[in-house]
Amino acid sequence: MNSWDKRFQTVEYVYGEQPNTFIKNYADYLKNYTNIAAYAEGEGRNAVFLASEGHTVTAFDYAQSGLQKTQQLAKKYDVIVETKLTDLLQDELPVEFFDAAIMVFGHFRVEQQYEVLKRIIDSVKPGGLIMMELYSIYQLPYASGGPKQLEFLYDPIDVLAWCQSHKILHFFTGEQVRNEGILHTGLAHTIQFIIEKS
Repeated sequence: MNSWDKRFQTVEYVYGEQPNTFIKNYADYLKNYTNIAAYAEGEGRNAVFLASEGHTVTAFDYAQSGLQKTQQLAKKYDVIVETKLTDLLQDELPVEFFDAAIMVFGHFRVEQQYEVLKRIIDSVKPGGLIMMELYSIYQLPYASGGPKQLEFLYDPIDVLAWCQSHKILHFFTGEQVRNEGILHTGLAHTIQFIIEKS
């Protein structure tokens, strides 16, 4: 059992049942993309939201307890979400299979971040969309959630460089208010991007 498994072994949804604000506000970008992967999806709030919007959604996480809560949430909202127990650093992912992919606050060490992003992009068909919101390196002084170690945060300059070989539809870094359950609450410093895969 890993630390995320333990974190999600609660009755309440520690990040809430509602989708991430960025995903909700920009969901129109995904309108014509049927088959979506939700990576590092935790307890399923974004996957269930996208399924309720009519998408076919597969949620990937490496906490079994999170995936169980995803299924419970999907049942509550009367939608179907496929779940896959997956370590994004080690397990194989589908290649050029999904129409789009999302990841919200996936925490990886700095030396692993590009590899994870590349694998996620590889799982999407050419012309597909990738949407992410990540905690930036400037998040450390904020008391609103996210990793407390710099090596798990993302440098906006690095992320922008990783996106530049694709069509950038949206890129933002700066302060955002996030009220997501008990663990993401208040003013935060994030990076958001939406890219169309070349």
